[in-house]
Amino acid sequence: MESSTGTVSDTQPNNDSLVLTKKYFDNYQKARINYPSNQVDAVIGFFESKGFEKTAAISVGSVILQQAKIDQISVMELIDKIKTFDSVKLNELVGAILNNNRNKNSILGFRDTEDNSKNIYSRNILT
Repeated sequence: MESSTGTVSDTQPNNDSLVLTKKYFDNYQKARINYPSNQVDAVIGFFESKGFEKTAAISVGSVILQQAKIDQISVMELIDKIKTFDSVKLNELVGAILNNNRNKNSILGFRDTEDNSKNIYSRNILT
């Protein structure tokens, strides 16, 4: 039995051109947007402090950063404004922003827990 001193990368075909081609077409006509690291950390930290998990905070934070850039407002001012929101109001805001940035064939919604049994306007249909 022969011993080999080669590494795994020596046995793998070189796909550098394939990787570069995929990277090019994945980013075709996408503008790159850069954010200062302190803003990214502040947004993610804010959502983590409000009970969001790390991955959810990153996802929501990236959309918030993108939306702030589109609306040309400071993300730090936005965070200062929403610091006072309770959890229900914050979830509604996050849902509205995410819906605005989602594909239009699906939306996020909230279940209405309003009790309709106390509705004084009832309608009976007789046949």
